[in-house]
Amino acid sequence: MTANPYDAMGNGSTPPLTAPTAPSPWQSQPAPEYAGFAPAPEMLSAAAPASALLTPPAPEMPAAEGNGEVNELIATHTKRDPNRARDVKGGTLEAIEVSAWFGDHHALDRVSLMMNAGEVTALIGPSGCGKSTFLRNLNRMHELIPGASMAGAVMLDGDDIYEPAKRLTDARRFIGMVFQKPNPFPAMSIYENVIAGLKLTGIKADRDTKDELVEECLTKAGLWKEVRDRLRQPGGGLSGGQQQRLCIARSLAVKPKVLLMDEPCSALDPTSTRRIEETIIELADEVTIVIVTHNMQQAQRVSDKCAFFLAENRKPGVIVEFGDTEAMFSSPIDSRTFDYVNGRFG
Repeated sequence: MTANPYDAMGNGSTPPLTAPTAPSPWQSQPAPEYAGFAPAPEMLSAAAPASALLTPPAPEMPAAEGNGEVNELIATHTKRDPNRARDVKGGTLEAIEVSAWFGDHHALDRVSLMMNAGEVTALIGPSGCGKSTFLRNLNRMHELIPGASMAGAVMLDGDDIYEPAKRLTDARRFIGMVFQKPNPFPAMSIYENVIAGLKLTGIKADRDTKDELVEECLTKAGLWKEVRDRLRQPGGGLSGGQQQRLCIARSLAVKPKVLLMDEPCSALDPTSTRRIEETIIELADEVTIVIVTHNMQQAQRVSDKCAFFLAENRKPGVIVEFGDTEAMFSSPIDSRTFDYVNGRFG
């Protein structure tokens, strides 16, 4: 994990800040030793040495992944409307003091976050600050990594998904995941890809029900009109953007309450990115969405709330600031948030 300090020039001086400098209430305190998960003393020396350079101040609009063409094309098409009519159906997800380790390496330190039903929550921050690790802890994927461990609780509508009595398949059914790289089952048809989750979760359905489900999920994912005449063709034959929307449709087929997205547009072209963002906005009232993104404009366009993660000075990742997206970008509380969203580091 690479720390991302921003407060030192090559000569050791600190540049003046124009942002507020009040401490963030989300800034982590020293972590206690959790029973069974006490990090080794040498863990702090495992991180790579920090860079001592500060990039020059960026323009007012923060830098984003990819080129400017993406944001120019999308900006006029995609925007979350805070005054839209709402019929909220998603679940409320709450992380309570979640810490994570990879062996002796302490990756996350007591992260708490409320992700409300019917909202899109964006997780932003430099590479290596624990965003994706946090996301994997939200549906118990972190525990699949050899040597990985966690502490804390993840509550879905008040129930801890890590309780011993809870089945792993239930966590995956109600909290779906869309990965950075599209991963349809290449040997399966488009139709079979959509309904693949039914067998894995033990859901039985007749042919008519499956037909209706395939059309419904592909429509919600914005893909139905493009593939309705070739449902029996391999899912792996679709374009990258279509494959990603197919993966979204596959996740929706098992009726999740929450949908996790780990940089779903990072490898897509501008048109595909726009369609994915439109899909996120259309789905938000039906399923709670948590998205990791390095694209600041994307976070502004699609999210209601935003959490800024940071790992600095060889310490584990923490949430520096959390709040309404508009406020996070226009008037952040913490100076580090101001610097990051304005492209001064990261």
